[in-house]
Amino acid sequence: MKETKRLVELITKGIQDKKGHGIVIADLSGIDGTICNYFIICQGNSTQQVEAIAESVSDYVRETIGEKPVNCTGLGNDQWVAIDYVDVIVHVFLPETRAFYDIEHLWEDAKLTYLPDID
Repeated sequence: MKETKRLVELITKGIQDKKGHGIVIADLSGIDGTICNYFIICQGNSTQQVEAIAESVSDYVRETIGEKPVNCTGLGNDQWVAIDYVDVIVHVFLPETRAFYDIEHLWEDAKLTYLPDID
């Protein structure tokens, strides 16, 4: 679990490095039947920023701890990019796509942590 928490920290730093905002960490670890332990959700203001955030997260994690995602989907479309690190899934949205899916509220029992935006 210590490694997972470190991964969460590195992912959030990668998001913040590209000025991703609205970062929410959904702790799903205490909920039966979930596909991972954490969702990290954020958004960018444009498709270019969504792609830059996703690339920053992947680069930051790989360069710091040598871990690569098992899957990354949505690049090219850049309205919703999902990066799968098995225990942690990162979701990078455009604002309107994020509002439509509202995935941070899929599990009402999840503990949500809201991180302040960095300007």
